[in-house]
Amino acid sequence: MSRFMFSTGIENSSPTIENGRKRIDEMATCKHYDLWREDFALVQEDLTIRTLRYGPPLYKTFLGPDHFDWEFTDLAFGDMKARGIIPIADLCHFGVPDWLGNFQNPDFPRLFASYARAFAQRFPWVQLYTPINEMYVCATFSAAYGWWNEQLRSDIAFVTALKHIVKANILAMHEILTVRSDAIFVQSESSEYFHPVNPRAIQPAELLNERRFLSLDLNYGYRVNSEMYRFLMDNGMTPREYDFFMSEHLKSHCIMGNDYYEMSEHDVDADGRTASSGEIFGYNEITRLYYERYRLPVMHTETNTCEGPKGDEAVRWLRKEWANVLRVRNSGMPVVGFTWYSLTDQVDWDIALREDRGRVNPLGLYDLERKPRPVGEAYKQLIRDWREVLPAHSVCLTVPLADYPPPAQRSESQKQEQSEGK
Repeated sequence: MSRFMFSTGIENSSPTIENGRKRIDEMATCKHYDLWREDFALVQEDLTIRTLRYGPPLYKTFLGPDHFDWEFTDLAFGDMKARGIIPIADLCHFGVPDWLGNFQNPDFPRLFASYARAFAQRFPWVQLYTPINEMYVCATFSAAYGWWNEQLRSDIAFVTALKHIVKANILAMHEILTVRSDAIFVQSESSEYFHPVNPRAIQPAELLNERRFLSLDLNYGYRVNSEMYRFLMDNGMTPREYDFFMSEHLKSHCIMGNDYYEMSEHDVDADGRTASSGEIFGYNEITRLYYERYRLPVMHTETNTCEGPKGDEAVRWLRKEWANVLRVRNSGMPVVGFTWYSLTDQVDWDIALREDRGRVNPLGLYDLERKPRPVGEAYKQLIRDWREVLPAHSVCLTVPLADYPPPAQRSESQKQEQSEGK
């Protein structure tokens, strides 16, 4: 049986702002291009974890139809393979190459699927994928809030972006499976909930609580309710397009990765305006709502918080989230992994990458000089304490997680199991 997947990630967001004139590249601002070997060493040698959410910069790698620059990707994935790190390949993280324009482009699904196939052919040893990260958030920030990429603010733009993004995700899964028939897809998607602040806000909150599911409903072939169906049809989706999502999904190959932060829950007023409510229900309750809808294995694929003025807020949040993961598991939901995101601090996520201010957000396990933060030390201890206790439920990896940690760090019982072929 494979081991529980303790994980982290390298932040690789790359949306454009200023009407496409400027790109925000978190790999660059967080110094990963310069320190990638050191980053992988931290994962392997310091954290002693094996699973890493990681992807090449799409805009630098996918240069045109059937035109790719694999130089950096070859180096990075080659080093991970040599170290025994299992990547969850994150192929599109909030941005597309300039030549593709943005998520309003109807050619995006087909072209992205061709990129996914080319990636799988070049790295056939990779088994775990997140083809497109946080599909709902990407469509919302790009086409409903007007913050990134196409920077539009309308329901029509949102539905257009959403249907292109989810279709691209599904087509990419199909293409990857032609190369790697045992591929597993981890949907990293935000977990949202909308709380009405008064009785008049109940209806808009209900609509938003259905809308938050749209990306996964389409991705998993879950039939939406009549209100959401009318919303999709009124804003540019055709019945034929909807039928595609209901018939071409690959749910049986998927793990429902869900992301939870303090800002994942929202207050809603009578006019439908939202504001962060902070944590009210928490990860356990919201994950239950998603699990009951889709009945898939769960992985907590993102969480973090800043250290705070006393330097201990992130440690408290880690402990709270881990307690919620254990509660989810004890409630009977199959939880296969947990992720503190990301390995290092990030830049300008306090303003959702809407501007290039260069402000460092202390969210990582390590700072940008690769020095451990208190939450990094706490995560290492948590992993040491729980690694032997939590086998994953049913994630069959060709490179089994039970092969890790390295022999020198294994318990005597693990060594005995290996010698007996268990």
